[in-house]
Amino acid sequence: MSVLLDISDHVARVTIDRPHRMNAIDAEAHGQLAEIWKRVEADPDIRCAVLTGAGDKAFSAGADLKEDDGRSGEDYWRGFSEDGFSGISLRTMSTPVIARVNGLALGGGLEMVLGCDIVIAAETARFALPEAKVGRVPLDGGMVSLPRLIPRNIAIGMMMTGRMMPASEMARYGLLNAVVPPEELDAEVDRWIADILASAPLSLRAIKSVARQTAHLPLQEAYERGSTELLQALNSADANEGVLAFRQKRPPLWQGK
Repeated sequence: MSVLLDISDHVARVTIDRPHRMNAIDAEAHGQLAEIWKRVEADPDIRCAVLTGAGDKAFSAGADLKEDDGRSGEDYWRGFSEDGFSGISLRTMSTPVIARVNGLALGGGLEMVLGCDIVIAAETARFALPEAKVGRVPLDGGMVSLPRLIPRNIAIGMMMTGRMMPASEMARYGLLNAVVPPEELDAEVDRWIADILASAPLSLRAIKSVARQTAHLPLQEAYERGSTELLQALNSADANEGVLAFRQKRPPLWQGK
């Protein structure tokens, strides 16, 4: 298996396991990631997912350029809507996803980071979109997502030059939630997981859904727009349980319904 999946205690841990190729994504890994995200999204018992790469060198170096599947650049671009490439799948999920960035996040690797909701990086992590250096373009969200998440000129500069950006700088631009020494990466991720699991699952899905679906709308229109996830959260048993637990001064017992 090119991608490992471990599910326990309401958390799905997804690891791209190709350290010999800097965790680059080939066709096999691509297909496995798409299936894993479908499985995660379909399982209401999973309240959080964590995405990372094997080893300590790379989160993911993006598409494996040593693989040649015969598709043109246009074929590759049009294929996103058909085969659910990993980054696109991440951006359509309602399950909260944490990126555990343990090393280089290049090209599609960075684009997968852009699809996550919370990003925790080691101080040694580096980020880049070098596609233009090899006659490609950052199709899987780089061109449209990065300029919306960090200052526009910084994003365009990264894409036009392929420059490598350190974790400290990406944090300064607001892309990262936390930057820690490599030996503290797992502990920091676990702290974020604990905070997520302490929150109502349907509330988390509603927050993610509304935030992503309304980012392009004027404020008042965004405020008035609902979503399926929002209505589910508002009408859930957990909505009553949370208030009751607060009044009784006890931890809530979330059911996810």
